[in-house]
Amino acid sequence: MDSRIKYPETHRNKCAACFRQFNKLEHLVEHMRISYHSVHEPTCGICGKHCRSFESLREHLIGPLPKHECRDIFANRGCKFCLKVLESPYSQRIHQERCQLSANTGLIGRFANLGIRDNLTIGKGPQVVALACKMAGGGSDGSLDLCARVCIIDERENILFHSYVKPPIPVTNYRYETTGIRPEYLRDAMTMRQVQRRIQDFLCNGEPVWKIRPKSGRARILVGHGLDHDLESLQVEYRSEMIRDTEKYPPLMKTSKLSNSLKYEIQTGMQDPYEDCVATMRLYMRLRSQAHKIEEYPLASDPQNKNNFASWRQRELEGMSPDQMLAISRSDYYCWCLDSI
Repeated sequence: MDSRIKYPETHRNKCAACFRQFNKLEHLVEHMRISYHSVHEPTCGICGKHCRSFESLREHLIGPLPKHECRDIFANRGCKFCLKVLESPYSQRIHQERCQLSANTGLIGRFANLGIRDNLTIGKGPQVVALACKMAGGGSDGSLDLCARVCIIDERENILFHSYVKPPIPVTNYRYETTGIRPEYLRDAMTMRQVQRRIQDFLCNGEPVWKIRPKSGRARILVGHGLDHDLESLQVEYRSEMIRDTEKYPPLMKTSKLSNSLKYEIQTGMQDPYEDCVATMRLYMRLRSQAHKIEEYPLASDPQNKNNFASWRQRELEGMSPDQMLAISRSDYYCWCLDSI
């Protein structure tokens, strides 16, 4: 005797997260097995639809073909920056004024041009820092990226470290239009080796790089955009578990730099690494502050979740409602809100 709970077919075969419908129940189970829907996905505050990225959520709300009911409500009560839906148009106006991530760092950013600033300390200081580099060109055609300027800030956007960097090989293109770097800035600059040692020691904060612990350790969380490229140019090795890269973070992907998904435009005209640090730090802090449901084991890769959608549970899974399947589904990426737990 089949003891499974009976549901209307139109309800049973519809994903409770993305609302996709399937002809057969086993297809829905397979969809849940590979989709990794979770409480950490960007979610519409009106209909509850889960989206893979903020760009997908924006298209759902205000794109070329939005869901009309959500579009109309969002137009009156939605924040165009963080995509949150507020209780009233008045609440929306107040929230949106505070929510906007302004790229105008003003004179504070310009102070970075004064030269070397080194406030890096070992054993204390902030646990989260942002890093950005600016590249000059090397090689016969000037296409080889060479780090010529680096900046590090803390969570309060204070400059901890700023220096021009003398590359190990000659610079053949200073790329002044975008970097603002002139030959005289590098003449007496710190060498690449000096900068590499200072940054490596500061990030590890007294721990050997191969012994860094993601939780409860002393090593610092590093925030940035395109950090693989920056760290390679600095010849700095760092554990991927401690890196928060806006270029690789799934909810921010399918976007051009940082400008589309959460409406923060940087990297126009002459580029200041301080402004880039501020951009990524503010974006990280916003995403870290998201109030997601706390789960004891939030990742699909956690051993406790390895059998959630195991093939030998197929019959049991087909007996679940879509909401029950969503409840046991876990994220395939580390949500930055977990840094605040």
